[in-house]
Amino acid sequence: MSKTDTYLLPLEERYSSNEMLHLFSADVKFSTWRKLWIVLAKVEKELGLDIRSYQIQDLQQYVSDINYDVANEREKVCRHDVMAHVYAYGQQCPSAAGIIHLGATSCYVTDNTDILIIRDALVIIKKRLLGVVKLLSDFALENKDVVTLGYTHYQPAQLTTVGKRATLWIQEFLNNLEELDWIVSNLKILGCKGTTGTQESFMKLFDGDEEKVKELDNKIAEYFNFSGVYPVSGQTYPRSLDAKVLDCLSHIAISCNKFATDMRLLQHDKELEEPFEKNQIGSSAMAYKRNPMRSERICSLCRYVINESRNATDTAMTQWLERTLDDSANKRMCVPEAFLSIDAVLILAANISDGIVVYHKMIEKRVEAELPFMATEEILMHAVKNGGDRQKLHEQIRIHSMEAAMNVKLKGKDNDLVIRIASNPMFNISLNDVQEILNPSNLCGRASNQVTEFLNSCVYPVLQVNKEYLQDINIDVKV
Repeated sequence: MSKTDTYLLPLEERYSSNEMLHLFSADVKFSTWRKLWIVLAKVEKELGLDIRSYQIQDLQQYVSDINYDVANEREKVCRHDVMAHVYAYGQQCPSAAGIIHLGATSCYVTDNTDILIIRDALVIIKKRLLGVVKLLSDFALENKDVVTLGYTHYQPAQLTTVGKRATLWIQEFLNNLEELDWIVSNLKILGCKGTTGTQESFMKLFDGDEEKVKELDNKIAEYFNFSGVYPVSGQTYPRSLDAKVLDCLSHIAISCNKFATDMRLLQHDKELEEPFEKNQIGSSAMAYKRNPMRSERICSLCRYVINESRNATDTAMTQWLERTLDDSANKRMCVPEAFLSIDAVLILAANISDGIVVYHKMIEKRVEAELPFMATEEILMHAVKNGGDRQKLHEQIRIHSMEAAMNVKLKGKDNDLVIRIASNPMFNISLNDVQEILNPSNLCGRASNQVTEFLNSCVYPVLQVNKEYLQDINIDVKV
C-alpha cells in the first residue's frame, strides 16, 4: 500500500517532528530491545554465568540490523511479539540464540524500553518548553512598557503591559518545567524482576545467590544511566508512572491552551496576531480573513493530550494483582500519541512566540477609549487626599461611570466620564488635573518592573542552567 491508500496518523503526516516520530519508531523500539538483551547477557556473564564473549559480539553485530520479515512471520505463528523477536535475533546470531533473553520475562524488554523512550521523549519536550520560554521572555522584555488594557471576566479592568501579560504565560511554562524535571530526575528502570516480580528465575540461574540477583538489577540500571530500579514490582513497572508522565504532558497542554486562547482573543481584538505568511490563505470563501489557525490548532491538540491522560489513569487503576495485559494495546497508542501531540503543540507555540505581531495603534486606541474608567481609582485617591469622603465619592464615580458607559453604548458617543467628574464639585478637581492623571504609563503600577524582576530572578537563571537545550529551537511547522 502507498501512503495515499491507507490511513496515516495525522500526527505523523501533519503535526509532529521527525525527531519525536523517530523516537517512537519500530527501529528505536526493537534496537532498544536488542540493547537490553545484550546488557543482560553482559551482566550475567560478569556475574559468573557461562556466556561467551563471542556470543555477545555476535549480538552486538546485529543490534540495529533487524530482520523484520523473519520477526513478522514468526509472530503470525507464535502470537507473541517478544518471542518472535527473540527467534529472529537468534536466526541472525545462531551462536547466541540459546542465551538471548536468559531468565527474563517479556517485560524486561518491553517495559524497560518504554521507560528509556519516555526519558528521551521528556528530554525533547523539555527542549521544546525551554525554547518557548526563551522566545516569550524576549517578547516580554521587548514589550514590558507597552501599555495595554488588562481584563477580568474579559471586561476592561485596569491597565497592564503587553510584556507583563506575557510573563503570565511564561510562569505557567516554568511550572511545567519544574514538574518535568522532577519526573526525569526520579525515573527508575524496571530492571530484571521476572514473571511476578520475585526474581525467581534469576535465583535459579545464580544458585540462590541473592546478592548476585540484586547486583544484576543494579548493573542493568547503571548501564542505562539510571540511579536505581524499582525496589519491588509485579511483572511490570507501575502503570502509575504512565499516568504521572501523561499528567505532566496534560499540564503542559493546559499552559499551551491558555497561551493560545489568549492569542485568539487578542487577535480578535486586533491587538496581537500570530505570524501570517505572505501567501497564507485564511479562508476559502473570505479572502480578507487572517484566522489564528496555529493557536486554534494548539487548542485542538491540547484537548487531545488532556483526554489521553485519562487513558493512562484508567489503565493504572485497573491493573490486576501482579500483571494483566489489558494495559498493552491502550498504552501502545496513548503514550506515544500524547508525546507526539504535545511535541507538535510546543513547536506551534514556539513558532507563534517567535513572530507575534503587536499592533500598537489598536492597543492605544482601546486604552484611550477605556482610560477614563481606568483612572477612576487614581481620581478617587486624589480627591480623598483633598479632603473628600471616600464612600460618597465612590458612589458618585459609580453613578458617573454608569451614565458615561450608557452614553457610549446606547448613543455611540465618546466617553465623557472625565468631564462629568471634573464638573462635580464634590471631587474638588480641575479638568487639567484629571487629564494629568490620565497618563496611561502612570496607571500600570509595577507592571514594567515586574517584568524585568521576573525575567532576572526566575527566567534567565533557568535558561542559563539549561543553555545546552537552546542550541536549536524548532519553530518549523509542517503544515
